[in-house]
Amino acid sequence: MNDANSQYDVVVVGLGYIGLPTAAVIARSGSRVLGVDVNAHAVETISRGQIHIEEADLEELVADVVARGLLVPSLTPAPADIFVLAVPTPLRDGNVPDVSYVMAAVRSIAPVLKRGDTVIIESTSPVGTTEQARDLLETLRPDLSFPHDGGEAADVALCYCPERVLPGRILIELEGNDRSIGGITPACAEKAADFYRRFVRGTCSVTSARTAEMVKLVENSFRDVNIAFANEISMVCDSVGLDVWEVIALANRHPRVDVLQPGPGVGGHCIAVDPWFIVHSDPERTPLIRTARTVNDGKVDYVVDRAARTLGERQDIRVACLGLAFKANIDDLRESPAVKVAELLAKRFGDRVDIVEPHTQALPKAIEGSGAQLVDLDTALGRCDLLLLLVDHREFHALSPARRAGKIVQDTRGIWRD
Repeated sequence: MNDANSQYDVVVVGLGYIGLPTAAVIARSGSRVLGVDVNAHAVETISRGQIHIEEADLEELVADVVARGLLVPSLTPAPADIFVLAVPTPLRDGNVPDVSYVMAAVRSIAPVLKRGDTVIIESTSPVGTTEQARDLLETLRPDLSFPHDGGEAADVALCYCPERVLPGRILIELEGNDRSIGGITPACAEKAADFYRRFVRGTCSVTSARTAEMVKLVENSFRDVNIAFANEISMVCDSVGLDVWEVIALANRHPRVDVLQPGPGVGGHCIAVDPWFIVHSDPERTPLIRTARTVNDGKVDYVVDRAARTLGERQDIRVACLGLAFKANIDDLRESPAVKVAELLAKRFGDRVDIVEPHTQALPKAIEGSGAQLVDLDTALGRCDLLLLLVDHREFHALSPARRAGKIVQDTRGIWRD
């Protein structure tokens, strides 16, 4: 896939939902980019100018930059000037942040680092992760110097710059959104900012690495807390027989109120995960953030219980779970509350559960073997009495009132209010 002796402008480690679009956008700006991933299937797919994920306009961009030799996929890193790490940071049991993928990426690039290089972590990370990466590099490359706050100039710059993009709009937002660029030293931050200004039209604000790490966690925790309020209100409205969508719409006419929309929970690679990073760092001072996580996770059980009551009362009916992705019109199932709802219903009701997800070809492993089936929308409408709307895909928006006539509808997204 690549010549190990070649020199690249940029190496992007991680070619997933964030890394691949990032690598492609950097390549479009004219840099020669080596994209690295441990997934051989992903590397082989990209080498053909194709993609292994779904994202608006990404396949055309990848095909173009691969054909022009600006993006080269590889299983191993090579020398470069800039190294961007965009690998997962999941939660371990007990909601403990797992930065092992970041440290593995650091180990992978250590042998090819040289004086003058810049290493940038984009993965959402607990505060202090960039310094942890620095400490690891010092043990792996004692021949190079690395930055310390207040220290002298270092051979290699280390920075943290989190992405803040919305699936379905990633290519647009990678270029248009502002960036918080944190360096272990101010010189590191300025060096990274010069790099981002090659392809980012938004404002590139420089700060410390620890501040930038915290900024990303605060952004997504803010969203989680506000969604929790909407989800809690939705359950209260159900209990007193009110239309939560009308209540929120009217409340939002107040000039200083902007309540978000409720749903079946919270999903995705950021909002459902990042608040736990803050809680883990200071459990005693984060009761609000922890409670928001509990409310949003609990909304899944609430949705399941409502559907289960209907299925328990009528043994002759089937349920169609409409949607599995964590948001509309994408194929990303990470931390999706819709997947959790479908999984719990499938475990209880087996072959009485149909699942419709236009953006996937197979059921998640957690649902396989349960008896639930992945079917198209027409099949589900033909044999299911209960429609449980979990994701507001455009295909479901287009479902006319006539086709829903006579069905029991439980709409967690508020798109069928006619």
